[in-house]
Parts: sequence; C-alpha cells; structure tokens
Amino acid sequence: MLKMIEAIIREDKLNDVKEALRSIGIMGMNVAEIRGHGRQGGIVLSGRSGSYQVDLLPKIQINIVLSEDNVDETVETIVTSARSGANGEAGDGLIFILPVEEVVRIRTGERGHDAVMYPGDIDERKGKKK
Repeated sequence: MLKMIEAIIREDKLNDVKEALRSIGIMGMNVAEIRGHGRQGGIVLSGRSGSYQVDLLPKIQINIVLSEDNVDETVETIVTSARSGANGEAGDGLIFILPVEEVVRIRTGERGHDAVMYPGDIDERKGKKK
C-alpha cells in the first residue's frame, strides 16, 4: 500500500530536510510555500507604532508518496532534520500520514507503486519491488 507524508516545517529547515531525505533514497517530493499557525498562534512583533500579532507564519509543506514499508524511516528522518535544537521548539512543524488509494503516472499510464518508483530510490536501494 502507498502512503502520503505531508510535513509542515520551518522555512529555514528545508535544505536540511531535503538533504536528509535524499541521503536515505527519497527521490520525489513536492514542496510548497504556505502560511499557518499552530498552538503558538503566531508571534507578537514590536515596532515604532506598537506591538502587533502576526498569526499566519511562513512555513514549507513537503508531500511525499512512498511505500508503506518506508514510512517510519522517512518520518524519523524528517523529525531529526527538521527539529530545532536538541529538544525542539514550538513551531517546528507537524507530519501527517495519509493513505493513498491510487497513483497514475500521466506520461506512461503506470499505476500504483510503479508510478512512484524512481531509479536509485529507497525501494531500489533496499532491493524491494512491489
């Protein structure tokens, strides 16, 4: 079965996360710039005219579709590379894991696992073929 990992991380952690994912064999991903806030509700900035609340902070969203067998390793890689400091900080992000019902590669018509395979990816490195 295929899964989708949707990770929301700090902007400044994108390169660290991409390099870490590449090192374990994650070849394909989508990245989008988004805005949002979580429990911290944003930040308060002070200027000459007083303080004001910025409640939608810039974040990065990474989407990865991969084999269910690779989810734990990929999540751990994201957590390790996206965490601020030894214990992390508020605003480091979240990871969502979702089932993927079907994938179709437009160019070839391949479906399912074959549609998300890349030469040298994590499955090929582990010698797995579904």
